[in-house]
Amino acid sequence: MMLIEDKISDEAPSPVHRVADLLLDIGLVLLVSGAHCGRVSRNLERVAKHWGYQMELFMSFTGLSVHIWHREHPDQQIDRFRRCPLPGVHFGIVTEISLLTWRVVEENLAIDEVETRMAGIRKLSHHPRWLTLSGTGSACACLCLLTGGNWVDGGITFVAAVCGLFLRQEVVKARFNPLISFIVASFVTTLIASGDAIYQIGQSPEKALATSVLYLVPGVPLINCIIDLIEGHLPTAIARGVFGGLILLCIAVGMALAILLIGVHHFRPQ
Repeated sequence: MMLIEDKISDEAPSPVHRVADLLLDIGLVLLVSGAHCGRVSRNLERVAKHWGYQMELFMSFTGLSVHIWHREHPDQQIDRFRRCPLPGVHFGIVTEISLLTWRVVEENLAIDEVETRMAGIRKLSHHPRWLTLSGTGSACACLCLLTGGNWVDGGITFVAAVCGLFLRQEVVKARFNPLISFIVASFVTTLIASGDAIYQIGQSPEKALATSVLYLVPGVPLINCIIDLIEGHLPTAIARGVFGGLILLCIAVGMALAILLIGVHHFRPQ
């Protein structure tokens, strides 16, 4: 059995090359956008089987490997690997890709059409920055109110969360290590929220301090970690769990540095 080699050529890529590259593209976009391994596997298998291919898939935290072969022509097979950047969250892209893979089956889409639609899906933008900042701040402020803080505590929580998230986005934009962005955001958020405890502005300054950093909690990596563990994707699950744990550690480091700097003891200035 002859293995089709991946060579750079002036000739048009063979169908198996194009299918493998497209599957990798779909899988990586799903992983980067916050999909768990089971969802990635189901979407890729749906497309591959419809086009007459069998597939073996291996996913890790830093890369994706696929081996496909045609059911009727076993000599047409290929292995592909591509590195994966650190994951983020964009459920709009995850939803659109899932719908696209179903359209491949229901509407019998050709590979050219799927490639075109994938190019459009990759360009989907996040929510406007002002909406993300205001929504995050409002969510933290509401949590503060629900836990017993008054409107002053909620207002301070809102300002602290918005400022912390803004700085985190700037650190990420400057291409620093993502973990550093969590330390910076946690430090700045706690620093601002500590003003409630120093000046005793609100009724429950401890509520503002505790809820202002909740936007940093890595919910998606930790949830995906549990789902991957249940579905048997152990390497990726362990990696996601460790990454989520590191984020929690960075949040704690940022908070501790800010509290030590301000000198807040039992939510009162020393």
